[in-house]
Amino acid sequence: MNAPHGMNLVLECKGGKVVIGRFDNSNGFEVLMHDVDIWPNDAEDLEHWIRETATYGVDVRERDYKLPASEVLKWTPLGEIEKLS
Repeated sequence: MNAPHGMNLVLECKGGKVVIGRFDNSNGFEVLMHDVDIWPNDAEDLEHWIRETATYGVDVRERDYKLPASEVLKWTPLGEIEKLS
């Protein structure tokens, strides 16, 4: 809930879900994100996927995405993620 509006974030959620996108707001119950990609658990390893997104940008799959705030375990600014070399 303390994330700045408009910042791209990596949200680590319960159940292993990871969401990357632009934070809009949270009312304490829901988090609203825009221009979101969601990690497909069957894809390449998670760290590579996050670093690839940090390097090349978000592969937008959802324009507007809401999730329960109670699912979010951790958020990290995408700009703080190490890029691929």
